[in-house]
Amino acid sequence: MNTLPYYRAIGKEIEIFEHSYKNKIPFLLKGPTGTGKSRFIEFMAHKLDKKLITISCHEETSSTDLIGRYIIKGAETIWLDGPLTTAIKEGAIIYLDEIAEARPDVIVAIHSLTDHRRELFIDKLGITLKAHQDFMLVASFNPGYQKGFKELKPSTRQRFIATSFDYPEAKIEAEILVNETEIEIGVAKKLVNIATKIRNLTELGLAETVSTRLLVDAAKLIHSGLPKRLSVEVAVVEPLTDDLEVVEALKDLCNLMI
Repeated sequence: MNTLPYYRAIGKEIEIFEHSYKNKIPFLLKGPTGTGKSRFIEFMAHKLDKKLITISCHEETSSTDLIGRYIIKGAETIWLDGPLTTAIKEGAIIYLDEIAEARPDVIVAIHSLTDHRRELFIDKLGITLKAHQDFMLVASFNPGYQKGFKELKPSTRQRFIATSFDYPEAKIEAEILVNETEIEIGVAKKLVNIATKIRNLTELGLAETVSTRLLVDAAKLIHSGLPKRLSVEVAVVEPLTDDLEVVEALKDLCNLMI
């Protein structure tokens, strides 16, 4: 029996998701990386006892990757369902992580699944599949850095109900670190203070800031015995930037706080 993944709610997202599933409305998670979007979907899939299929979208992700393709097997050419088609048939939850990164044909392909039709046309087979009653489509994207062609169009966004994820308040974030890593609460609070300080340093021009995920990594290293300052350096500072001056500035800041 799979253990329910740990998830600490920071708002009404669990209730909203349950109603979204009940009413068969696609669900969109918005927010920066490392704020618990993927963990939340894993938690909800376990809570609802549904199979979860996750696709990490990137610039080469095409509709063929999701729907399926013909492959050669021995002397035969056979059709192989893609993850989206599988989810539609089995009534699974499919999670398109960072959907805005995928090619435009992916968005076109899912449009008929995200309205009252709840169906998928498979051009190569010449058939239209009606989604299983338990099927649910979930997607996420990071609106903080998406620009131009990577922005989700209003015509796509308005096919979902949406909720925003952000970094939790300090007390909750410290609780998350303790539950995830069994680190001492005092150390957890120091890590959260470091993250909060860096998140507020907008003048550094970081493409991404300190995520809860990075803090969990640092806490794990500290809990396993790696020195605190070194743990913060390799798990928090170095992943954020390659600018040597910024790295040194962040290291100095963290060394004063840990």
